[in-house]
Amino acid sequence: MQEVMQKVEQKVRELLSGESSGHDWYHVKQVRDMALRIAEKEGGDKEIIELAALAHDVGDRKLHASEQKGEEVTLAVLKESNVPESVMEKVMDIIRRMSFKGADVADDMPMLEGKIVQDADRLYAIGAIGIARTFAYGGANGRLLYDPDVSTEMHASKDAYYANKSPTINHFYEKLLLLKDRMQTKTGREIAEGRHAYMEEFLRRFMAEWEARD
Repeated sequence: MQEVMQKVEQKVRELLSGESSGHDWYHVKQVRDMALRIAEKEGGDKEIIELAALAHDVGDRKLHASEQKGEEVTLAVLKESNVPESVMEKVMDIIRRMSFKGADVADDMPMLEGKIVQDADRLYAIGAIGIARTFAYGGANGRLLYDPDVSTEMHASKDAYYANKSPTINHFYEKLLLLKDRMQTKTGREIAEGRHAYMEEFLRRFMAEWEARD
């Protein structure tokens, strides 16, 4: 299985090389490392956890024309790397359920391995690196930094959330500040506390500077 894992890693590195919206190889590596760290305390099948972490962003809808196209790319990576069918089915099920789909849309991740990978991914959506990735993505997609006249929206459906083009600062309130309470493992919740607090302090500082009262 180690050879299979190495093939998946190599293909992911090649596909995400030079990706500048915060979904590059180094993000994938961080999620993989964090997922394995969480698994040390929470349990789960580490091979499934590592494969799902490695492949989780290859087919991300933000990088492809459609969710279907992204899924085709992910499946191709796993098949070409000779991932066993039974393992591939579990990995794909996790990846299909990974994404945040709106503030008012409940998570649907039944497998422990999926909860671990999802927590690991979300831990890199908050904290210092999460802040940096948020602005990288906003800039890559032409979003305004901030517009006080554009209110935040708690999206009630996947379609509404995916269609959202609000300023980057709004994204903190529409998603990032909600993630701490949506962590699904004890270890994830513990790590999220500090990253969440750092993000709150950043936003306080940002608004103080924006309003010239720092």
